[in-house]
Amino acid sequence: MRLSTIKLSGFKSFVDPTTLHLPTNMTGVVGPNGCGKSNIIDAVRWVMGESSASRLRGDSLTDVIFAGSSARKPVSQAMVELIFDNTDHTITGEYAAYNEISVKRMVSRDGQSSYYLNGAKCRRRDITDLFLGTGLGPRSYSIIEQGMISQIIEARPEDLRVYLEEAAGISKYKERRKETETRIRHTRENLDRLNDLREEVGKQLEHLKRQARQAEQYQAIQAERKVKDAEWKALEHRGLDQKLQTAREKLSQQETRLQQLIAEQREAEREIEQGRVKREEAAEQLNRAQAGSYEVSGALARIEQQIQHQRELSQRLLRARDEAQSQLAEIAAHMGSDQSRLDVLRAAIEQDEPRLEQLQAEDEARQDALREAETRLHDWQQRWDEHTRFQSEAARAADVERTRIEHLDRQVLDADRRRESLGSERVGLDVTALTEAFEALSEEHELKKASLDNLTDELETRKRTVSEMQEQQRGTQSELAEVRKSAQAARGRLSSLETLQHAALGQEQGAALAWLKARGLDSASRVGEKLVVEPGWENAVESALGQLIEGVLVESPETLVDAIGELGDGRLALVDPHNDAVAFAPTSLASKVQGPIAIRRILSKLHAAEDLQSARALLPGLGDGESVITRNGERLGAGWVRVLRSGAAKQGALLREREIQSLRAEIDTLQERERTLEATLTQLRDRLLASEQQREDAQRTLYMAHRSVSELAGQLQSQQGRLDTARNRIEKIEAELAQLAETLETAREQAREARTRQEEAVMRMGELEDARQTLEAERRNLSEARDQARAMARESRDTAHALALTLESQRAQIVGLAQALDRMGGQRGQLDSRLEELVTQLSDGDSPVLELEEQRQVALERRVSAEQELTQARTTLDGIDHDLRRFEQTRQQRDEQALQQREAIGQRRLDQQALILKAETLVAAITEAGFVLDDLVNTLTDDMDAETWGRTVSELDAKLRRLEPVNLAAIQEHAEAAQRKEYLDSQHTDLTTALETLEEAIRKIDRETRGRFKDTFDRVNSGVQELYPRLFGGGHAYLELTGEDLLDTGVAIMARPPGKRVSNISLLSGGEKAMTAVALVFAIFRLNPAPFCLLDEVDAPLDEANVGRLAQMVSEMSEQVQFLFVTHNKATMEAAHQLSGVTMREPGVSRLVSVDLAEATRLAGVA
Repeated sequence: MRLSTIKLSGFKSFVDPTTLHLPTNMTGVVGPNGCGKSNIIDAVRWVMGESSASRLRGDSLTDVIFAGSSARKPVSQAMVELIFDNTDHTITGEYAAYNEISVKRMVSRDGQSSYYLNGAKCRRRDITDLFLGTGLGPRSYSIIEQGMISQIIEARPEDLRVYLEEAAGISKYKERRKETETRIRHTRENLDRLNDLREEVGKQLEHLKRQARQAEQYQAIQAERKVKDAEWKALEHRGLDQKLQTAREKLSQQETRLQQLIAEQREAEREIEQGRVKREEAAEQLNRAQAGSYEVSGALARIEQQIQHQRELSQRLLRARDEAQSQLAEIAAHMGSDQSRLDVLRAAIEQDEPRLEQLQAEDEARQDALREAETRLHDWQQRWDEHTRFQSEAARAADVERTRIEHLDRQVLDADRRRESLGSERVGLDVTALTEAFEALSEEHELKKASLDNLTDELETRKRTVSEMQEQQRGTQSELAEVRKSAQAARGRLSSLETLQHAALGQEQGAALAWLKARGLDSASRVGEKLVVEPGWENAVESALGQLIEGVLVESPETLVDAIGELGDGRLALVDPHNDAVAFAPTSLASKVQGPIAIRRILSKLHAAEDLQSARALLPGLGDGESVITRNGERLGAGWVRVLRSGAAKQGALLREREIQSLRAEIDTLQERERTLEATLTQLRDRLLASEQQREDAQRTLYMAHRSVSELAGQLQSQQGRLDTARNRIEKIEAELAQLAETLETAREQAREARTRQEEAVMRMGELEDARQTLEAERRNLSEARDQARAMARESRDTAHALALTLESQRAQIVGLAQALDRMGGQRGQLDSRLEELVTQLSDGDSPVLELEEQRQVALERRVSAEQELTQARTTLDGIDHDLRRFEQTRQQRDEQALQQREAIGQRRLDQQALILKAETLVAAITEAGFVLDDLVNTLTDDMDAETWGRTVSELDAKLRRLEPVNLAAIQEHAEAAQRKEYLDSQHTDLTTALETLEEAIRKIDRETRGRFKDTFDRVNSGVQELYPRLFGGGHAYLELTGEDLLDTGVAIMARPPGKRVSNISLLSGGEKAMTAVALVFAIFRLNPAPFCLLDEVDAPLDEANVGRLAQMVSEMSEQVQFLFVTHNKATMEAAHQLSGVTMREPGVSRLVSVDLAEATRLAGVA
């Protein structure tokens, strides 16, 4: 395999699509410093899976994208593609058949990296797996940069070992070992979880076992209780039937009594109706008497009321006269007193009015003095408020600036501390390590997802297989059921036919059968069973033989002639079974039959004809004793015809025998088919069980894979989150640091300004304090003057106000007294008039009383007469009411008795309905429990009673309660748990076996690794010892192991240039180190040549002689290995077969110029 083409686009300085063809095994890349030569080496390393940005000379993986130049804009993605010639099929596996293999990688600005293998998108892992064991890889010995020389020579023994492992081809073994260890770890984890599950299921199984026993006991008691409960309900139902019969009889008696009470009630109602008519007449008479009495009493009452009214009127007039005289005396006294008081008040008012005017004038002057003092104090207050505001503003300004200074000082201090903290945090954020960890997790996740897809496909395949086999099983079961059904039908038909055949052949005749049994012939064959008749002639043969068809086949029947006398009723035919080979006429019926010769001789006298017409044609040629018979059994002879169409059972015996034989053959065939299908079904069940087990195994594997992918996805998401968090945090830290710098400068400047303003405010506060003391002294003087003026004004105002109130009260009293005198004068005139009217009324009120006394006497006599009539009417009415009450009481008693009887009947009916409902409920309960009432009643005996059965049910209920709570599902759960335990035990065995297999695989890999590494070490060591003197022109170099365990021992290289004794490799010069590293690499190449080798300015530290020897060795090795080298050395350039120049005519953009030196030399020679 060789590298034929490198394609670049947007990768670092190769912004334009660039193609580097490598037609020879010695290609040199030349150009000035900084033109982008090493970018070609980085491109090869990058496309082969390099994930470290630092190894590609960048800070992040997106740094490989062209970032723009002075004349060009940045591009959005970078692409590198390697095309390999695989005509020698170095690459094995699924790509071994490809003569050309393309490996491509693309990355975009958003950090999304994609790999392609022959145009198909793949994973980074697929690329690395492709080159495992070939010596190629992003960090293999096939790519040697100038910096790697010192890395190889100065590498730790453990790191140097990696190159030998790659040369030995055991990197894939290490990868397999790593995968196997992972699988072992997962298997052990699964085994631990499985052991936990087994322990848990074991405990659960033991618990369920106890519960299942309890549930079975519970179900047994439940079943017994169900039977006892049904019997109990049947006994109760029997008792309810008896109660219902008794209740019906009592109900009939109560209904008869009710009808009797209703008749008595109606008789009482008739008598009550007659009494009510009499009472209405008596009541009418009473009403008339009572009306007359009311009229006389009313007239008497009116007369007595008039007399009383006249007497009361005289008394009221006397009292009114006395009251009027007394009121006139009181009014005269009051008027005299009020007139004296009015005179006194008028004299006092005339004296106080001038004094009030003098006091009011004095109060006005003092109020003016008070207002003037308050105005002066108000003016001072305004000046004081303004001074206080100025002073407060100055103090507040000083406080604000002091607070601002303290805040700014703290802000500066916090910003300094924050800047130090952010700097430390920025140093601690390793984005590169997080990126590498993320990409590693991403690759592992992609691998697991691919494996998950394969497992899913495998599970689907297993499911389809199980489904197909289940379908086959169902088809086979259906076919087997059909075969069994057909066989059963055939057996039934055979049994019926055999029964009919036995009857038809006389095998069920009593006397004959007994005679045959006595001689051991009851199992002998019958004639009808041994005859073989040509199809279509069965009816003819049966018609011809008649009862001989029932004949028994016995050897030498003539020997039994003497015994025939012992046969009672019945019929019997004995026929010799011998079948001699005798030929009969082809037209005879015997030619249509194979069987005993005796029967055939009988049939030989009959000619066979197809139909009646053919039979009639044969009649003229018949001999003595001969006749003709048709297929349908019509028989013709000389002068006679016989048709026997009755006895269908006998006439169909031969056909039936043929069908019996056919059915036996069919049954044998069906039985054979049934056995075949049962065997097939057994095989299908076994295969189905195996397939289902495989499906379960695949499902478990898929489940574990899902868990693994989910865990990896969680880890990947978490790692992505950490990476994004770190990147975002770095951006925020940088932005915050820039902001902190600005904040610090601003805060310091603001603090200086604030201190200046604070000093000015303090000076202003001192000036305002002096002015404040002057204002306070002025305030004291003004306050004293205002208080003195206020006291004098208050005194004068209070005196004037008190006097004004006195005058106002006196004036109000004068007005009130004048009004009272006027009012009492009017009252006195009214009382005089009233007194005169009362005297006149008293003299006129005595004459009407005498007339009213006479009218009263007459009314008393009339009232006595009316009361006598009323008493007589009441006596008559009371007698009638007494009779009505008696009749009503009788009716009420009968009504109450009838009501009670109805209620009793209703209650009786309710009780009866309750009994019926209870009986129906019992029947429904018995039916619901799955029993039939009549069947249960038939099992009951007279000595069985419901109470005993009820106690039994209660005892069973108590047993059930003692067992409760019961898990009735425990039986099924126990079976399922036992099945699961068995399944888990099987899994445990499988996992244990798998773990042993994996551990054995580890041991095998270790043995293979040790052997390969030891062989490679010895051969590389020999190569180093051979190549080192050739490169140096002398000296000695060798490899040595640093440990004893070949699985992890390190490798150290020792070198001694000619004429030197160097104890440490680090003491060598740069050129010596380079030549030593080249000797090691070339020794590895000789052992396991990689398809190509990239050398990036490896010859830079070498002198001209060493460069020549290096170029000579590279030329020799180029016969087997393809070399692509970057160089500035002319000797190395001369060794190249083709030179590719890298230029940068456009700043920041690399371009290629290729020259085929062989072709150039040829052209130069021609010229």
